[in-house]
Amino acid sequence: MLPYGNVIDLIGNTPMVDVSALSPNPNVRIVAKLESQNPFGSVKDRIAKSMIEQAEKDGTLVPGQTIIEPSSGNTGIALAAIAGMKGYPIKILMPESVSIERRQMLEVFGAELILTPGEEGSNGAVRRAQEMAAANPQWCFMYQYANDANPRAHYEGTGPEIWRDLPEITHFVAGLGTSGTLMGTGRFLKEQNPNIKIIAIEPPLGERVEGLRNLEDGYIPPVFENWHGFELLDRKRVVRPRESIEWTRRLVSECGIFAGISAGAAMAGAAKVAGEIESGVIAFIVCDGGWKYLSTGAYTDDLDAAEAKAESIIYF
Repeated sequence: MLPYGNVIDLIGNTPMVDVSALSPNPNVRIVAKLESQNPFGSVKDRIAKSMIEQAEKDGTLVPGQTIIEPSSGNTGIALAAIAGMKGYPIKILMPESVSIERRQMLEVFGAELILTPGEEGSNGAVRRAQEMAAANPQWCFMYQYANDANPRAHYEGTGPEIWRDLPEITHFVAGLGTSGTLMGTGRFLKEQNPNIKIIAIEPPLGERVEGLRNLEDGYIPPVFENWHGFELLDRKRVVRPRESIEWTRRLVSECGIFAGISAGAAMAGAAKVAGEIESGVIAFIVCDGGWKYLSTGAYTDDLDAAEAKAESIIYF
């Protein structure tokens, strides 16, 4: 195999692995797509590459221009890594309650961190970024929540890869964050086979689950509306913080997949779907790896303690 030109070329074409050992129904296969294998560690590598390249193409990002973006971690890390390689200064706004590993990775890649109040969550970081971008129009505001290059990355990449590697898929399960993964991948899969069910995983209103949001928490991402999310989704499933942690631990202990908490949430949702259908093949997204969350105790603390921490720590 010839060497790649740079690590950005490694983004995408992530592997899929069968985790049917966790299926509650022997007639339902469950397959995980390991987005943690992207070079900067998460599914957000795809959209960071897509957003930067699109901004360069349409002239909204020029050499030396500062990038600004709200992120609780993964998007910011990927943007910072790519921006650093391309010579763009970057400012990332994030809640002060994220795991320490997230801050450290952003510092490694040279981002300037601007912390927002933890009690305001990711929505607070978004609001502050919008204010700063409006006050500094010379900066490039990527705004992943409304940027069409976000779902487009999945429509052109993640969706086709799943269809290529798992054409027998009957259900696709993913979390609602920016909603880009669900919108782009879901639309592509529906175009190939309208019978494929697209299922969103969200936390109960008022509760935190890593990487997810409830659409009734006061903010519906423009990406979700622009890509007609309510029409695309076949259903939503609620997954609580404790379930997310339990299934994250099962992924690592029974399948050897050391994943972030959002993967546990998606796996919990996939298991619920598997228990409700007679047969099928479910694909879900492992958004990132667990190494960014070791300091939270999500993998080793007493389960009650880990669940309690989930109320105060933003993992995603």
